[in-house]
Amino acid sequence: MCVAYPGKILTVDGRTAKVDFAGNIVSVHTGLVDAKPGDYVLVHAGMAIEAMSKDKAREILEIFEGIDVS
Repeated sequence: MCVAYPGKILTVDGRTAKVDFAGNIVSVHTGLVDAKPGDYVLVHAGMAIEAMSKDKAREILEIFEGIDVS
């Protein structure tokens, strides 16, 4: 099973984006999606696989916040 955490695109340079995942900035390949700074993406193996609205990303992030991992 794969679980993806939404990240916010900070910058795009060609087909590579800097994406913020809860303060962790990661380089992500964006060749499969049409995304721009400010968009949210789901990433698998360094590749953005889905771009989404801020509202959808917020919904997913709220679910993660509600998970008790203790």
